[in-house]
Amino acid sequence: MKKQLSLLMAALVLAGCSRSKPEVPAEEEKPEAGLVKIGAEAQAHFGMQVEAAQVHELSELLQVPGTVQPIDSRVNTIRPLARGRLHEVLVKVGDRVSKGQPLATYDNVEAGELAAQLSGARADLERLRGQERLLSRQVERARALTEIGAVPKKELEQAMADQGAAGQSVKSQESVVEGIRARLRRFGLAGAETQASPVTTITAPLAGVVTKQEASPGEVVESTTALFTIADLSTVWVQAEVYEKDLGRLRIGQDAAITVDTYPDQSFAGRVTYVSDFLDPRTRTARVRCEVPNGALKLKLDMYANVQLPTTFSRKTLAVPSGAVQEVGDKTVVFVRRSATEFEPRVVTAGKTVRELVEIVSGLTEGEMVVKAGAFHLKSILVGKELGEE
Repeated sequence: MKKQLSLLMAALVLAGCSRSKPEVPAEEEKPEAGLVKIGAEAQAHFGMQVEAAQVHELSELLQVPGTVQPIDSRVNTIRPLARGRLHEVLVKVGDRVSKGQPLATYDNVEAGELAAQLSGARADLERLRGQERLLSRQVERARALTEIGAVPKKELEQAMADQGAAGQSVKSQESVVEGIRARLRRFGLAGAETQASPVTTITAPLAGVVTKQEASPGEVVESTTALFTIADLSTVWVQAEVYEKDLGRLRIGQDAAITVDTYPDQSFAGRVTYVSDFLDPRTRTARVRCEVPNGALKLKLDMYANVQLPTTFSRKTLAVPSGAVQEVGDKTVVFVRRSATEFEPRVVTAGKTVRELVEIVSGLTEGEMVVKAGAFHLKSILVGKELGEE
């Protein structure tokens, strides 16, 4: 029995010795010091993209906000030519009108008075012409009698003088009649002498948009009453406010590119026509106007706009997308790809930013692969790593 127990214990010892020792897990490969490591799946998840650093032609644009305004010389306030009572209003604010289109009609009091005056003046003219014809016959009779010695020559001379005076009166009255007719034509009422209270039509002096309408049917208006305001918007101003530090980079006559949120994919070409000679003391800005063709009337009054103005800065330089540049502490950093999963935070010196491109003055060479999308995520990993080490 003892012998069997000894054999069993020996067998157990041999079995324990024959078991393989547990494997010690291999130490994980660590990235090189200073590099940020991120797997392919994580890169895809965060939409990471890389791009070779390239030399670009950077032409700096000054971008300022602005608003769409009408051109002063293309805005017209319409008033009646004379006193009267509005009969009918034919347009409203927002209507587009063509040149000569009727806007309103009104009973023209002055035109009615002129019509009455014209009627009287024409009657006087006919009376004077009748007198002239009568005196003309008297001259002929006096001449015949003078030739046969029936009347003295003095009577013929008097008759001829009376005829001349009558002719002058006729000419004077014809001028009066024509003057009244000319005043009626100003109201568009030629031949209106037969109307007791002529109706005058107020028409648009130019094509445009009705921006104000202050007329109501039945209202009595004077020649000074503003009834409508029409703005020709086929060309508009885009008015911007530019800080005084940037004024030296602008000039009258230079091109400008205008964009609005309503049409984000479209740019409107303009030209700088005015730079104010004084600054707003509160904002330290000067008013700059760009004249912009607006034939399709897409630009609306008071619409907000972005104005891009070329400046004197233009040169070829190494540049990267603005999304590639990150601020880490007091340093400017871009992430350079060293391998498929490792990225080096490279300290660089950045220059000007022009249209989403940042000039790199030093710290990077052309052709190096830089993270242009997802750099912020790498920055977060880097900052977290540095905090953990601390």
